[in-house]
Amino acid sequence: MLPTISSMKSLISPPFSPLFLHFPNTKRFAFLSLPSKKLNPSNPKFLHINPSMPSPTLPITSIPSRQSHTDTTQSSSPCGEIHVIVGPMFAGKTTTLLRRIQAESNNGRTAAVIKSSKDTRYGLDSIVTHDGMKLPCWPLANLSSFRQKIGTDAYDQLDVIGIDEAQFFEDLYDFCCEAADHDGKTVIVAGLDGDYLRRSFGSVLDIIPLANSVMKLTARCELCGKRALFTLRKTDETQTELIGGADVYMPVCRQHYVSGQVVIETARSVLESKKLQCGSCT
Repeated sequence: MLPTISSMKSLISPPFSPLFLHFPNTKRFAFLSLPSKKLNPSNPKFLHINPSMPSPTLPITSIPSRQSHTDTTQSSSPCGEIHVIVGPMFAGKTTTLLRRIQAESNNGRTAAVIKSSKDTRYGLDSIVTHDGMKLPCWPLANLSSFRQKIGTDAYDQLDVIGIDEAQFFEDLYDFCCEAADHDGKTVIVAGLDGDYLRRSFGSVLDIIPLANSVMKLTARCELCGKRALFTLRKTDETQTELIGGADVYMPVCRQHYVSGQVVIETARSVLESKKLQCGSCT
């Protein structure tokens, strides 16, 4: 089980910064000075590395810049990865994402986590799981602004980028291509693969052809306890993007999704007919 946020150590100051994440079972860290310029130890965006790791004779600065990349051969290109975590609501996607981030951090790698700024349920600058675990993050309207937000130097020092609620990012495909193929980052994506109508949601399914691995999680059906593959919306709203929790959605198995949709559609039809009758009476 992941430690609570109170037991986690933020990798940089000020406290609770969403840039780099480290966890309590990591060893002491030392500063890494990039050869390109002398870093100021008071800078809160320093990269920390584990001194027990081998001295980085080929550090992050060995990754070619965008300009030099076009002049280098295919063999000298950085090698990134893309891992995708999908499933219905309440399947533990965010928890799984944070575990992956913890594992990467325990291996001495630096990480940043991004979420959509549309999701403000538990605060803007935090990722919060349904069971209440909290972690700092970068809230963004689009992924293309991430490099500018954290700065080029800080971005170059990143090893791992986590993306939560990925279905809300329209530029997900382009960002993953750029980060993994050209910048050598490991990108871990968590999001819904389908909406409440079981249709493709956002660009999550579009990045599966890019992925090194795809993990499909399931929840527990709220009505019978079987494996839940789908998300049933309990309200009568029909827009695709409707952010909510257990008050709006429930995980269900195939049988109860079908029967539940029938009940919901019937209820909507009854309500609409009553509205029309009331309108004709006035």
